[in-house]
Amino acid sequence: MAIQKTLIPDELRYQLLKKLHANPDISQRELSRQVGLSLGKTNYCLKALIEAGWVKAGNFARSSNKLNYAYVLTPKGVSEKAAVTVRFLQNKQEQYRQLENEITLLKKEAAVQK
Repeated sequence: MAIQKTLIPDELRYQLLKKLHANPDISQRELSRQVGLSLGKTNYCLKALIEAGWVKAGNFARSSNKLNYAYVLTPKGVSEKAAVTVRFLQNKQEQYRQLENEITLLKKEAAVQK
């Protein structure tokens, strides 16, 4: 089953890939806390990223706790991180433009009501 972009929204995918790229040895519990997801949802997302070939998970070689994993972005994952960053930025810029327009209209409306 290949991951579909709709399974993990761009904003969440951006956050996950960014956090994993910056800290490959982050625990699922810490990752879930940082992105504001339940532990189960974080596990689901990580499995989807791994299945898509964007992230590779492996045990720490010298870890005494073999439940710890390193989550490393694959070359395909680095490319996806770059692409999702661009899409996320474009989305935020469009939201910003819409918000600017709404603020301008509200200011005009408020000025008329004075």
